[in-house]
Amino acid sequence: MEYYSSQISRLIEQLSGLPGIGPKSAQRLAFYILNMPEENAKKLGGAIIEARQKICYCRECLTLTDSELCPICGNVHRDHGIIMVVEDTRDLAAYEKTGKYEGVYHVLHGAISPMLGIGPGDIRLKELMQRLQGEVKEVIIATNSSLEGETTAMYISKLIKPTGIKVTRIASGVPVGGDLEYIDEVTLLRALEGRIEL
Repeated sequence: MEYYSSQISRLIEQLSGLPGIGPKSAQRLAFYILNMPEENAKKLGGAIIEARQKICYCRECLTLTDSELCPICGNVHRDHGIIMVVEDTRDLAAYEKTGKYEGVYHVLHGAISPMLGIGPGDIRLKELMQRLQGEVKEVIIATNSSLEGETTAMYISKLIKPTGIKVTRIASGVPVGGDLEYIDEVTLLRALEGRIEL
């Protein structure tokens, strides 16, 4: 039985197709949008359409941007000899929030996952290898600590090592505020291996 008009149902259906948005959240968002001033709704719709039309991949690092080069790759003060490899643009943003990394990035747009049928040719490895023809001194592999992320890290490491370029992997370990008794063995081992002198 339909509770809403076809227009409202269509809006709820479209919103529920977004990641992390279930039927109840979609319904709440739909009614919020319907109750906002028309001008705000137009701005929201326009921003979505404009972003979809104008956002593209950076020529260098392949992150999402609205110009040929993203602000990071276009920054002459960044160290272009150090490339951090991340799985997606959100990972890049997470590292940028630290304000401590001075190099540039390479966004793979995924990770190797044989179970899902995603192989090395399905992520942006070819573009990474082309970038290594320049003056690159280090590649930092910052893929997730998942099985897919570890598989991708190992694959990239094996690709790059013969070039003589230094390859490093980010350390992973115990989260701040985490109780050791609840942390899995692999994380504890990585924390032990990645220890630093105080």
